[in-house]
Amino acid sequence: MSDYLTRKSKQKRSRRKRSHLRVRNRVRGTAERPRLAVFKSARHLYAQVIDDAAGRTLAQASTLDPEVRKQLDGACGNVAAAKLVGTAVAERAKKSGIEQVVFDRGGFIFHGKVKAIAEAAREHGLKF
Repeated sequence: MSDYLTRKSKQKRSRRKRSHLRVRNRVRGTAERPRLAVFKSARHLYAQVIDDAAGRTLAQASTLDPEVRKQLDGACGNVAAAKLVGTAVAERAKKSGIEQVVFDRGGFIFHGKVKAIAEAAREHGLKF
């Protein structure tokens, strides 16, 4: 049974990576419009604003950040945590002078946690 689960999770991961490559062929971050990249693991959520031309991260937030952690009620991988991560990354991007971004969903379906991060970032001033 564990062999089946391992194979199934590998297939799911490779499908997400292929999807992410298709998205990345169209989405590029520039200095004027950096890329807001989202990643979710089994336990945590990550979002970062990246300038692909310079190859550097301009702003980031995750459920591992102490500021976000204080506001969480224990669970780090739910929609409420995603809203906090979206809010934090938008505020940090605004401090860096970034108002417009392109959204990179990272191969994940635009639903649930990914959608919550995007909507919270939009509510707090990022345009995409």
